[in-house]
Amino acid sequence: MIKKNIFRDFLKYVSLNFLGQIAYSCYTLTDTFFVSVSLGTNGLTALNLAFPMFCIINGTGLMIGMGGGTGYTILKSRGKDKNADSVFTNAVYITLCFSVLFVLLGVFLSDVITKILGADDTVFSITNTYLRVMLLFAPAFLTNNLLQCFVRNDGSPSLSMAAMITGSMSNIVLDYIFIFPLHMGIFGAILATGLAPVISMMILSSYFIRRKNHFHFMKSSPDIKVILSIISSGVPPLVTELTSGIVMFLFNFIILRLAGNTGVAAFGVITVISLVVVAVYTGLSQGIQPLLSLNYGTGNKQNVKSVWRYAMVTMLLLSSFIYFTIFFYAPQLVFIFNKEHDEVLQTFAVTGLKLYFLACPFMGFNIITATYFTSTERPHPAQIISLLRGFFVLIPIAFLLSSFLKMTGVWCAYPLTEFIVALTGIAFYNRHFLLCKKIRK
Repeated sequence: MIKKNIFRDFLKYVSLNFLGQIAYSCYTLTDTFFVSVSLGTNGLTALNLAFPMFCIINGTGLMIGMGGGTGYTILKSRGKDKNADSVFTNAVYITLCFSVLFVLLGVFLSDVITKILGADDTVFSITNTYLRVMLLFAPAFLTNNLLQCFVRNDGSPSLSMAAMITGSMSNIVLDYIFIFPLHMGIFGAILATGLAPVISMMILSSYFIRRKNHFHFMKSSPDIKVILSIISSGVPPLVTELTSGIVMFLFNFIILRLAGNTGVAAFGVITVISLVVVAVYTGLSQGIQPLLSLNYGTGNKQNVKSVWRYAMVTMLLLSSFIYFTIFFYAPQLVFIFNKEHDEVLQTFAVTGLKLYFLACPFMGFNIITATYFTSTERPHPAQIISLLRGFFVLIPIAFLLSSFLKMTGVWCAYPLTEFIVALTGIAFYNRHFLLCKKIRK
């Protein structure tokens, strides 16, 4: 890519991934809305309790797909086609291993996991149903993530986007059919969600039928070095998804003690909106990843800096729009999911939305910064940023603030965590910038 085209490429890749991620998050919104109408507060609680496991499955798929896609693009740009195919082959092996693991968990341990996630007798049955079916569909979720990432990195972001949108839209249609005309309840909701990646893969299959793919499966044994490299590069997107799951699990645990099932249902409303917000930043980060990896692989440092700058400006504009929309329309947003007109739920969720989403610009910065370091073969700063967000800063702050400020402390824990981690990300980037400056001298 020559310099004059980099902004055009940025718009193309980011807009396509942005649209795909928005469609992906829309089916989560629709799923939540249909379940809230059909099953009320208990349905919302069940979704919220089971969803951390979905974050783990989706994060694992992104770890394999984006970690493998990054290595594939860098090697391909340097003309190492055989090594690039080896990355795809080993990514398939990892996908197979995790698929078996999740299916076994679904068959034998879904009851245990449901209890660990905090489901009481009121919501145990529907939570367990949702969780078990989700785990059985894990191979479809993982394979779909793998193929979407590799197709996007292979120069076909439009097909990747089309597959994601088609799968998401089909989920919305199937959600309605299964839940209302067929009266399948929570099982219908998760069945529609599980079929979405299957339909998405049917769209992606055209890429291989027409022999457009430049990545191929090789007949070779698993390569531990390549597998570790894929996992290392894929840790940041994995932890980004896990962070959503950890926040949900941790906050569910704290909120159950402070406000019971109604508080968890209120957090469920915040969570589903949060998934849309995270999808916006994920679409932006996935869009810049192939551009960063390609230009880094060919030694075009100016283009790498340009892509980073465009991403930051876009992130700040999006963050401003998102937060002010949430702040001014919080009551209306909560009301959509509060069909029982529960005043306690409404109060909790409106206050929570306004405080929780102060995290927007810091969250966006952290996700993009982690992607930047991963895409330029610097996985360690990306891993530290991601682990701080998901574990080492978030957990102590959540317990500390909730013990002093109760529900207000719960809502403030996430933005404070993202702010502290953003300061760490700025320090890493400045250090990297100064090192590059010294090398040039």
